[in-house]
Order: sequence, then C-alpha cells, then structure tokens
Amino acid sequence: YVEYGTSKTKLSSRTDAKDVSSGTPSIFEITGLAASSKIYYRLRYKDQSSSTFATGTTLSFSTAKSIGKSFAFTVQGDTHPERAGKMFNSDLYTVTMKNISAQQPDFHILLGDDFSIDPLIGKNQATQSNVEKIYATHRQWLAISGGSIPIFLVNGNHEQAAQYLLDGTSNNPAVFAGNARLKYFPLPAPNSFYTGDTMQVENVGNPRDYYAWTWGDATFITLDPYWHSKNAVDNVAGQKQGGGSKTGDLWSIGIGDTQYQWLKQTLLGSKAKYKFVFAHHVMGTGRGGVEVSTNYEWGGKDPKGQSTFAKERPNWSLPIHDLMVKNKVSIFFQGHDHIFCTQERDGLIYQSMPNPADDTFSMFNDDAYKSGTKAPNSGHVRVTIAPSQAKVEYFLAARSK
Repeated sequence: YVEYGTSKTKLSSRTDAKDVSSGTPSIFEITGLAASSKIYYRLRYKDQSSSTFATGTTLSFSTAKSIGKSFAFTVQGDTHPERAGKMFNSDLYTVTMKNISAQQPDFHILLGDDFSIDPLIGKNQATQSNVEKIYATHRQWLAISGGSIPIFLVNGNHEQAAQYLLDGTSNNPAVFAGNARLKYFPLPAPNSFYTGDTMQVENVGNPRDYYAWTWGDATFITLDPYWHSKNAVDNVAGQKQGGGSKTGDLWSIGIGDTQYQWLKQTLLGSKAKYKFVFAHHVMGTGRGGVEVSTNYEWGGKDPKGQSTFAKERPNWSLPIHDLMVKNKVSIFFQGHDHIFCTQERDGLIYQSMPNPADDTFSMFNDDAYKSGTKAPNSGHVRVTIAPSQAKVEYFLAARSK
C-alpha cells in the first residue's frame, strides 16, 4: 500500500493494500488531494513470507498549480535507445535524467520515438512479450526522475502504435505497442481533469494517445496522427525487409475530424494565459518546423502551393496552424528532427527538441531548418511558467571525463 500526506515526517493517509506481482506495474489511485500542494508518499510492502511491512523511500510530487502560481515542466525529444552508439548513450541518458530530477519540474513530457519496435518488426520478432521488454527497459532510465516527476508520453512514428497496421487480430505490432504503452505508463484518460481521445481500438481499448489538461496559467494539449491514419504516416514497419512504402499523398494522413474538433473545442474553451501544443512532428512526417507548416492540413496548401484545404478538409474551419494562431497558442513543441531549434511564424513559436542522450552531439537535419536559433544535441528543455512570462531554457548534458 501507499502512505501519503503533506508532511514529509507525517504521512497521515494510506491506500488500501493490494497484492502485486514482480515486474508487473500496479496502479494505486489517490484521490481528494488539494491543489497547489506538495504530496509526500512512500510504498509499504512485504512478501508472502513476511509478517511486517518494509518501508520504501519517501518521494514527493506536486498537484495541479492554481492560477497565478509559478511552476516548471521539462521536455525531451527522441530518445531512440535502439540506436546505441549512433544517437544514444546510456550513461549520457542517465546524466539527462539526473539533471531533470535535480530541477524538480512538476512533470516531464517525452515527444515520441522513445520506444521504437522497428528492429523487432524487421527481424520478425515482434511479440507482446518482446515489445513489453522495450517499454520495461526504458522505465529503468525514467525511474531516475519518475518517482517524483510524472511522465507524459507523445506517440511517435517509430512506436508503430498506428492504425495502418491494424488487421482485426490481436497479433500485430500496433496492438502489441498499444497494450505495452497502457501497461507500463498510466497515460491520461478522459475524466474530470483530463479531456482526450474516447476512441476504442479493438484488442487495445482506448489508446489514450491525445489528451489535454490545464495546470496553473497554462493549458497543455498533445496530438497524434498515427492512431488516426489508415495510411502509414511516416516509416512503414519492416520496409527495409521488403515491406510497403508510405503514401505520397499527405492529405490522406492526419489527425482526423474527431481529434480536430476536440482540438478546436479545447482551444476555444481554455481561458489559460499560455497554451502549449505537443506532437511528434508538424505532419507526423517530413523534416523542418515552420518550413513545412504551410502544407496540407497543417497549413492548407498542396505541393504546388495551391490552397486545396476547403476541398480536402470540408469539415474543418481552419488549418491547424491558423487555428493555433487564432486561439493564441504560445508554443508548438515537436521532436522527430533531433535538433534544438526555435522558430516563429505568425507569432506562434515552433520549438524543435534535442535528443537527450546523443553522444555524437550532432545537429541533425540542420539543412531542413532555414531560420531560427539552432543548437546541437544533447539535453532537455525546461519551461518555467510565471504570471509575467514563460521562459524556455535548453540544458546541455555531458558525461564527466
């Protein structure tokens, strides 16, 4: 069971006890907590042969800030742990996680491509067990900060949690990925605090892929095209082993009518001073930030520069970029490109994110970014929210010699 309270030395409340199994996540739900509070908690546990409960480490977390209260959150781009030696180093990732932990933000957001199952698919080794190992392994790094800093996930193209793979059976990579995400991470589902996707995916349930919440002076919105496109949005699973290719018609991919209307209503309903939108990439595919923000459902134009938005999206009032600008979104955060770059279009900041553990310290896809302030990997971004301003800082990570 879990003991908790507002005093580190007096944990006056507790949950009911429950049986748990080694290696299998369990959820203890704590309700009735006061807003803008620091909550301390610890696990009490024993095995079947013990008569007394041992005491775990006391940790803490923050509940939702009230309007006018300052706070910070952190963000990282594509982790890609499967690319060891090319874009990922375990020791460097540990440094980044410790840096985040030391800053004690209220929560931390991962922008996708953190749980790639492409290697499993390419070797015909994609099973529920093998996919779950990828999620369980990444939890070991995230646990460095995750005991006190809630983790939010955004779906990326390499996760392969995607509609195009569904075939009506439970034996396909999208189902494996969808179930692993829900098993190992308590992603937000619509309730009195969160809004989001209500769709049910056969053999998965609600994928909890897009959601929104308000925290202090800011509304946070995540988007996902992958569970909502019948064609592959980006890389096709196993394509190097003879699979198909992604569609050339990018009007045939996107977030879908239901998600768009939810996004619109969320923006219209938010009275927050700041609005932040997070997605793996502008279109879920391609390279660049503002450079591709004029295209397709994001900006309304086809490759020839013609505005075909009204024909292609008859149920939408505005392209996504224009909708965000009209509703005064402060920053759009994206990953995918493995570069830190701050750009601006129509008063909206496009913030591309660095990798957290790239020991080549590269500035990938530099050529795709024709403007903005750029910096190479590796590290994370912290955003500090105060009534007077929102401040974005990039913290580099380096290993000691």
